[in-house]
Amino acid sequence: MKLIIADDDGLIRDSLKMMLELQDGWTARTAANGDEAFSLCAEEQPDIVLMDIRMPVCDGVRATEKIKSAFPEVKVVMLTTFTDDGYIAAAIGAGAEGYLLKSTPADGIIERIRAVGKGAQVFDKGVKLAVRKAAPEAFGELTERENEVLALVATGLSNGEIAAKLYLSQGTVRNTVSSVLEKLGLRDRTQLAVHYWKNAR
Repeated sequence: MKLIIADDDGLIRDSLKMMLELQDGWTARTAANGDEAFSLCAEEQPDIVLMDIRMPVCDGVRATEKIKSAFPEVKVVMLTTFTDDGYIAAAIGAGAEGYLLKSTPADGIIERIRAVGKGAQVFDKGVKLAVRKAAPEAFGELTERENEVLALVATGLSNGEIAAKLYLSQGTVRNTVSSVLEKLGLRDRTQLAVHYWKNAR
């Protein structure tokens, strides 16, 4: 797996690079800001970019927008110390596939990177995502239950986790997600999450 680490802290960059390259077949390049990360994406065509939020020259959200626009196949995972809802919403709206905290244990970061590589969205358990009321013009066609399931999908929960949280069967959750996708004209869970964070308030 080819990775890029974008962080303005050299110690963090080097530590992450050493940790990631211990994994069999993984290579990592580093960037000190979002513009450098974008340039490396053009050179390397990486699988995943680990992106800090606050960086000089070009911040993580702007860099994510640029990368996802030019290289949509490249996955971006925010790795930061900030848990503000605004940052989370901006990152997901920019197209990031995950939001992790730097306090996440090393094995947890590795596990979540593998999950993103397989197509999953990942959110650190320490990230408290506020379940916001959806804007009526964005989700007016959805039932109360569908809005509830949508909000939980947007926080990265699996069907099984949503079922346990709402005391529903996994089949019911799966059918509800399918109904939401159809009503909103979206293709998959990633598009649901992006749509939610762009329109929720």
